[in-house]
Formats: sequence, C-alpha cells, structure tokens
Amino acid sequence: MRILPSGSTAVLVEVDSLEEVLGLHAELTEHPVPGVVDVVPAARTVLLVVDRAVTTPEAVSDVVRRLRPAPGAHGSGDLVEIPVTYDGADLDEVADLLDLSPDELIAQHSGIEWTVAFCGFSPGFGYLVSPDWPHQVPRRSSPRTRVPVGAVSLAGEFGGVYPRESPGGWQLIGRTPLRMFDPTRDPAALLRPGTRIRFVS
Repeated sequence: MRILPSGSTAVLVEVDSLEEVLGLHAELTEHPVPGVVDVVPAARTVLLVVDRAVTTPEAVSDVVRRLRPAPGAHGSGDLVEIPVTYDGADLDEVADLLDLSPDELIAQHSGIEWTVAFCGFSPGFGYLVSPDWPHQVPRRSSPRTRVPVGAVSLAGEFGGVYPRESPGGWQLIGRTPLRMFDPTRDPAALLRPGTRIRFVS
C-alpha cells in the first residue's frame, strides 16, 4: 500500500489489485474515518477526500496505514435487480468464445451476484465484478461507434450497462430498460461503488 497526497484536501491510496480496492472500500464504508467526506475507488486506487475543518490528510493517512481490510470483501450495499432481455448482438459470439451455449452464458451471467467495484467512463457506468464470474471476455477488435443506452455488456473481467448511447468496444449480450443515470433522479446514478447487482432474465 502506498499513500500519496492529492492536492491539499485528499489522499490517494495505491494498492496492488482490484481485490485490495474492494476490501479497502468495504472497510472504509463499514467503518467511516471521521472527516473523510468522499471515498472514490478505481481499478488500483482509492481516493479519500478530507474535510480540513475536521481532520487533516496526514491524520487520515495514519488511520489508513493501520487498516487491515478483509481480503475478498465485496459489496455490502443495496441490492439492485436489473431486468435483462438477452438478445445482444454479441451474445452468440461471446458464448462461442467461452465454449458455452448462449443459454449457459445467460444462466451464468444471471445466476450470480455482481458488485459495483468502481464507476467511470461516463456518468452512471459501473464496472461490475463477481468472485463467481470465471471468464475474461476480450473487447471487440473494432469498437462500435454507437452502443445503445441500456446495453448489458462484458469486457475483460468486468460486466457493465451503458448508461447512454456512446461509442464502445465491450461485447453486447443484452439490454435493460432501467436507466443507469437520470439527472432528474436523486441520486442520479443508480449504481454506486459497493452496490450489489442481480441480472434477471
């Protein structure tokens, strides 16, 4: 673990793996550090934003150094069920790549619980992981210029749902009518780090 200052009001914690990010985020969510007003996980880092009226980045760094996050910790947040019509343009090709039938791929994808590890790419896009998902799915060799809103997708070890129409290179296996991001809703993003996900066929 490496802890670096990030401006005057934050510290950036660098770790070696996404598993460590998940464990650290779960620990900081379950046992909040006084004065930390935001915890932002990414693939190999966790940013902690500090209210300097309450504490200092140095004091937060000292607390984080003493933490012993549980290995393999995953989401403890709310459970969101995402209805999916599994008719994506890449469903058959992905199933073939994984040596599965389309029905087997659907059963595996919808039969496990996923966790939002971190968010990025566009507002409302959650990178989903699961200890029960054994596959690495290659991105498309040629990205699409337009991926439809609500597209349920796979790339690498991650699952995801496109929150808006955009270019993208993930493999599309289905679609959902749920809006991942709605600026008129509070909160606007349906998925946040730690949220648990079930896809329902």
